[in-house]
Amino acid sequence: MSPSAALTYSASVCVFCGARMGNDPAFEHSAVQLGQVLAKEGWRLVYGAGDVGIMGAVAKSAQAAGAETFGVIPVHLMGREVGKRDLTAFVVTENMHERKKVMFMNSDAIVVLPGGAGSLDEFFEVLTWRQLGLHDKPIILLNINGYWDPLIALMDHVIAQGFAGPDIRDNTLAADDVDQITALLRDRLSARS
Repeated sequence: MSPSAALTYSASVCVFCGARMGNDPAFEHSAVQLGQVLAKEGWRLVYGAGDVGIMGAVAKSAQAAGAETFGVIPVHLMGREVGKRDLTAFVVTENMHERKKVMFMNSDAIVVLPGGAGSLDEFFEVLTWRQLGLHDKPIILLNINGYWDPLIALMDHVIAQGFAGPDIRDNTLAADDVDQITALLRDRLSARS
């Protein structure tokens, strides 16, 4: 898209998720459903630019449904995550830190689907920034079939042991399905307008 082109999306949703499919078919199904919702709602997908795993599933689905897509990938992952170049915008960064910053700076909300260490790293970074008052973007866990229950329990444990206040839970929303994510995003994004 050229710099002078008119924006066709109303908000940008950053999606952190796995470069693998995981073992539960519901993960891929939810990723596909989320991609369709992003397009239907007129929201741009901001994501890690991979063409594999549920990351690729959400992007392909969003594209097929007509959403704008903004992918950000570090140069060292171009081969491993098979950088998806047919996006509305495609950015190659020098490292993971720059990738997270570019994704964050180009989004209005964060949704975290199932994933591994990379998704956890991304989640905890934006949660820490929120806790420090550096942003007020909504952070929503898509808790498909209880995938994030252990993470939510860990946050409760950290609070109970006195290493964080309840704000880390207050700043993290959880949704069991894409319909709940959609309702939360509509509410939170309209409040930001």
